[in-house]
Amino acid sequence: MTYPIQYDMKGQSCFMSGATSGINEQIARRFAEAGANIFVISRSPEKVQRTVDMLKEAGGEASGSPVDVRDYDSVVSAVTRAQATFGNFDVVFAGQAGNFPAGAAQMSANAFKSVIDIDLLGTFNVFRATIEHAKKPGASYLAISAPQATRPWLFQSHVCAAKAGVNMLIKCCALEWGASGVRVNAISPGPIDGTEGMERLAPTEELKAKVADAVAMKRMGNRDDIAEAALWLCSPAASYVTGTVLEAEGGMTLGDATNAMKL
Repeated sequence: MTYPIQYDMKGQSCFMSGATSGINEQIARRFAEAGANIFVISRSPEKVQRTVDMLKEAGGEASGSPVDVRDYDSVVSAVTRAQATFGNFDVVFAGQAGNFPAGAAQMSANAFKSVIDIDLLGTFNVFRATIEHAKKPGASYLAISAPQATRPWLFQSHVCAAKAGVNMLIKCCALEWGASGVRVNAISPGPIDGTEGMERLAPTEELKAKVADAVAMKRMGNRDDIAEAALWLCSPAASYVTGTVLEAEGGMTLGDATNAMKL
């Protein structure tokens, strides 16, 4: 694919969680294509190794470690290794997420807690463990949010609560860290075709068509749409942007895609 804007991230150090699949993997790939040095963490050793190999082929230097972001001490250990390998961080990315459709009255307390721990606690753990090794000024922090953070959805109470917390976390961190020159933002992707999350929430072609038709741009997004937004937010072009949740969703919230999901 030919990209409209070419970014130069040669020599930049990136610490990325949850970047071994879906949207996040494509974000990592684009950073590697721009020349970044990337350290990835994920629970699966196999996915970490596959992603490291892919990033090297894409043009970046890469390493990684299997880590559960819910375990703060394990995140700290990975951060120590990453900093020793690639130096202080230019970019910190927290993209891990958990999702499944379930009604609040049918969901177990443990299931609810699991999503909160992966999405919200995991994002805090990654942010907290890396901030002492972030370049100041100049570091850019990026999290992945979701439209559920600001709008109630059926069978998504766990995700709504977790992502609402992520949105407020990035704003608080942006407020606290801004004076040191560290920026903190999030991207809220709309319906992205070919992702595990979309397959769970819209498992039939009929429902996918209804969702796409309800989006203002009349299409579902793709992984490159989000990867390009991530590159921009972490680039000097966005040097005065912090505490922002960028809605990259094709105008979904202007229409009725949320109601289409109810079907």
